[in-house]
Amino acid sequence: MRQKKTEDNKIEWENVLERIKKKSNPQVFFWFAPLKLVSQTEESVVLKAKSQFDRDWINNHYIDFISDTIKEVQGKKYEVKIIAESESTEVIREETEPNLSREAPKETLFAGFLNPNYTFERFVVGPSNQFAHAASVAVARKPGEAYNPLFIYGGVGLGKTHLINAIGNYILKNIAPMARVACISAEHFTNQVINSIKSNKMEEFRNRYRFGCDVLLIDDIQFIAGKESTQEEFFHTFNTLYESKKQIVITSDKSPKDMSYLEERLRSRFEWGLITDIQPPEMETKVAILKNKAESEGVVIPNEVAIYLAQNITSNIRELEGTLINIIGYAKLLNTEITLDLARDVLKNIIKEQDKRILSIESIQKEVSSFFGIRLQDLKSERKQKNIAIPRQIAMYLARRYTGASFPEIGEKFGGKDHSTVIHAVRKIETAIAEDSTLRGTVEAISRRIESLRNSG
Repeated sequence: MRQKKTEDNKIEWENVLERIKKKSNPQVFFWFAPLKLVSQTEESVVLKAKSQFDRDWINNHYIDFISDTIKEVQGKKYEVKIIAESESTEVIREETEPNLSREAPKETLFAGFLNPNYTFERFVVGPSNQFAHAASVAVARKPGEAYNPLFIYGGVGLGKTHLINAIGNYILKNIAPMARVACISAEHFTNQVINSIKSNKMEEFRNRYRFGCDVLLIDDIQFIAGKESTQEEFFHTFNTLYESKKQIVITSDKSPKDMSYLEERLRSRFEWGLITDIQPPEMETKVAILKNKAESEGVVIPNEVAIYLAQNITSNIRELEGTLINIIGYAKLLNTEITLDLARDVLKNIIKEQDKRILSIESIQKEVSSFFGIRLQDLKSERKQKNIAIPRQIAMYLARRYTGASFPEIGEKFGGKDHSTVIHAVRKIETAIAEDSTLRGTVEAISRRIESLRNSG
């Protein structure tokens, strides 16, 4: 692959390593010494680590430290990407030199990164994300035809970035290996607009995105709020690509209707295609994510550790996986097995379990009955009216999600219901969450109240 040369500000990696060595102790420098500089563009740097574990550890602990040190040495901020030894640099999409006019050749490699680890095969599907996953697969199989644009929204660290990378990787591997795929953050897009204006290269920038791009995957579009020039450029880029039937996928932390800080003409275009959200994962999905991550790192994580983490890390998937990497790292450094005691010890400063109120089935029942304005005893009764049955089923679902209690244990707390009744309720709500946005919003609102209760101490 022919890389774009950056002669004016070429990074001397040995100088950066030397600066890192002076700023860190030997135990910390242990992680940096094996790093190799793979490539560099005007705005980004790719470094190679010895293993996937090293890559993840550095990404979770030292990525900002590396970026800041490079800036100290070079006098300029770079976006830093870490890949593992086993990963192909061909999948990392770098900016290159070809003419990006209307006649740009199909083999043009586009600016931006595609993470080769973010594939559909590695994405753990559950009720909280199954619709977004299905829509992403449909788009990847028929880019520009299925849903255009596809708009995915949800909280931080729930899998939006994974899905847009998976779309790009799938297209390049299975649909069009020579497709020009731009996978880029809205922040990076904004920086390119600013740099193009400063260097008087706006025509080159516009050609690159409007006529040299087959698939545009843009992450965290909310970043362009308040940036008039960037919104103007993105508006015209969107129009050109859409009219040319080029696939557009956008992620955000909010749905278009809630993005009042963006221009109305942009928000309306975001609604032309399919809009789907990703919710925080339920207990079973979190456990599956942890098992999947552990397997990719070549370790086995006991069920009790996975359940403990799933119960105590309630923020997002990114933190969940990052916490697991912490535990794996400490286990390797101490040359010991991963146990529940080790997990508790490692996380004592992250999970202040003793300072939290322990969630019980009874506390969840109280929150649900309070939310719906019904009596607590109604949830435990045999009454089958819809205004009682649905809250009861939601309470059973949330009890399973937040306490990890068995189906018989939950049934006992709901007036001695049979475990099959609880299973039916949990599965019914899981299905409804995926299909009914109103009910999904209701469950999420109650979940926020429960998590507030959990984190109060």
